[in-house]
Amino acid sequence: MTAAPQGTGLDGLDHVLVGVRDLEAARLAWLRLGFRPCPRGRHIGWGTANYCLMFPNDYVELIGIVDSSKFVNDLDRFLAVREGLLGLAFRGRDLAATGRAIQAAGWSAEGPRSLKRVIELPEGEVQPAFELLFPEPAAVPDLKAFVCRHLTPELVWRKEWLVHPNGATGIRELVNVVDRPGELALTYATLLGDEAVAMADGELIVEVGRCRLRFVTPGVFQAHWPFEAPAPVQPRPWLAGMIVTVADRRTTRLYLEATGVSLATGVDGALYVEPSEVNGVMLGFV
Repeated sequence: MTAAPQGTGLDGLDHVLVGVRDLEAARLAWLRLGFRPCPRGRHIGWGTANYCLMFPNDYVELIGIVDSSKFVNDLDRFLAVREGLLGLAFRGRDLAATGRAIQAAGWSAEGPRSLKRVIELPEGEVQPAFELLFPEPAAVPDLKAFVCRHLTPELVWRKEWLVHPNGATGIRELVNVVDRPGELALTYATLLGDEAVAMADGELIVEVGRCRLRFVTPGVFQAHWPFEAPAPVQPRPWLAGMIVTVADRRTTRLYLEATGVSLATGVDGALYVEPSEVNGVMLGFV
């Protein structure tokens, strides 16, 4: 298998998923941080539901189990260990073509598969529709990831859902703790293109549209951990951190301080929230 400069037709980050044990408590926790979750959604035919924090180009999905008797896509296994960042969805323009490109690179991919969810609006329910493609694990090593194409984007990117009191505007960075970042470089170059991948200071940096994936060793992660107590030890790979862009960090700090949120400034200059405040996510603002 050799790196393909053109990649496989992925078009940036679509969204990240945060697995939570109590969906309503999670909504209140992120609301306290100044995010404005959209109304609750339910996956049709599945036992999961969500609240989404929408930004102009991507979003955060808080996902929990509401009916354990139905298919939950292994969310129960994840939550038996911890809460936190569960995985991510790449955005795709043509999932059939992306599936063929992934297969041409030597991997398999399941789909495209159709999925709908119901969003419970005051004026009635709407049903956003998606297509999903699931590359085999070898195509996205040390990462739980799939590809998403929105068939009804107008139902989820509503103008009133894009403005957050804390000034958040999008997802800038995801931090994934792994044992050997350098061994992942060729695979992600094949998946996303040679120009998207670089090694720097012992970590692998993968550019995914407007977002950056950082694959770092446990030592690098601990060195950047901004809180007094060391980071908890988690099985790897561990998708541990997310940095969100804001319109003005000073305004964001004042908002969070007013709500009594515990804050710390990282060596990267980002403003971080104690993970216990946000379902185990090391959440930063820049």
